[in-house]
Amino acid sequence: MPCPPTVLIVPGLRDAVAGHWQTLLAERLRRQGRPVAEVPPMGRADLDCVARVAAVEAVAQAVTGPLVIVAHSAGCLAVVHWARHTQRVVHGALLAVPPDFDTPMPTGYPGIDALHAAGWLPVPRHPLPWRSTVAASQDDPLASFDRVAGLARDWRAELVDLGAVGHLNPASGHGDWPRADDFIAALSAPH
Repeated sequence: MPCPPTVLIVPGLRDAVAGHWQTLLAERLRRQGRPVAEVPPMGRADLDCVARVAAVEAVAQAVTGPLVIVAHSAGCLAVVHWARHTQRVVHGALLAVPPDFDTPMPTGYPGIDALHAAGWLPVPRHPLPWRSTVAASQDDPLASFDRVAGLARDWRAELVDLGAVGHLNPASGHGDWPRADDFIAALSAPH
């Protein structure tokens, strides 16, 4: 029986957070013996999108075999930028609560001018070259459901309504997110 694809975890604009669902997911998958690779969290101090895309590529190239990507927030947008350049075999991608960088963010988040200068804008709208699921929140402070639905449509990704989960992070009251395992299983299945 072939080995399952490696789960490549791509964080958003955050530092390392012990209680974040991606951190807990990586720990759980490793305990289960599942191969996992992680792009290191890079925080918000350096917004350079090119550096983040290069980090995704470096980690992806260090993995032998296919990948299933699990991205959160701005990590989703890094993956979409990366998709235009990589030759890596990807079984599928879970893009959880991508932000709307085309709309001003709440206080404490980078502004549109800073995001543009750092290479995030324009957000790529091309169809992704692999199966993708966009998991969207009804009350995400960083993106309206309708805007995320538009991204999913443009990326030709399946849209999943998570309900009212905020930004699906500890600040929204969310730690572990076991539902990610179901998405990973579906995206790992042969097609």
